[in-house]
Amino acid sequence: MLDGFMRKIIDPPLNGAGKKLAQMGASANGVTAAGLILGIIAAVLIAIGNFSAGLFFLLLSRIADGLDGAVARATQKTDFGGFFDIVSDFLFYGAIVLAFIVYDQPGNGLAGAVLLLSFYFNGATFLGYSILAERNKLSSSARGEKNLYFTDGLLEGTETIAFFVVICIWPNLFALLAYVFATATFYTAIMRIWRAKKNFPPNPGS
Repeated sequence: MLDGFMRKIIDPPLNGAGKKLAQMGASANGVTAAGLILGIIAAVLIAIGNFSAGLFFLLLSRIADGLDGAVARATQKTDFGGFFDIVSDFLFYGAIVLAFIVYDQPGNGLAGAVLLLSFYFNGATFLGYSILAERNKLSSSARGEKNLYFTDGLLEGTETIAFFVVICIWPNLFALLAYVFATATFYTAIMRIWRAKKNFPPNPGS
């Protein structure tokens, strides 16, 4: 819901930093890999209960996630780069939730499992919609220049990062907030299915 608004704010400084990194020889895939490694470090720190350090590395990871696209725009965008970026994002999201489950399995296990299920469902609708959008020659730059078609929704990347920040600051609220976030994620996925049915009707004669 907030990604389109946030892109207008963060894209100019990210593009400037991305150009400088590209001039220094950084590759977009290298920045993506660095962001993923930082995200995994964040997950490990959260799993052992070091939430402050985990939050620090989590934010560094997301900065890198924004910079990889900026570096790609300053050099050359590739299909593999877009693929690697989205795979890294999905792994990062799952790793953070898993970290909270590992930290407190009795208290966070069920809520974390429900949240992961909602992520799995939402990811399937997101990627499925992107495939149909590509097949129907749809494009959008409202959420930045992407290799995949990004649909809007109640929950997007901005809301997910905000959720992760909140649960790192108040980890004792994880179970409650996970159920709330999972509910909103399920709603986002269902609305995307409804949109797909509306925007991609059956072909005449099929």
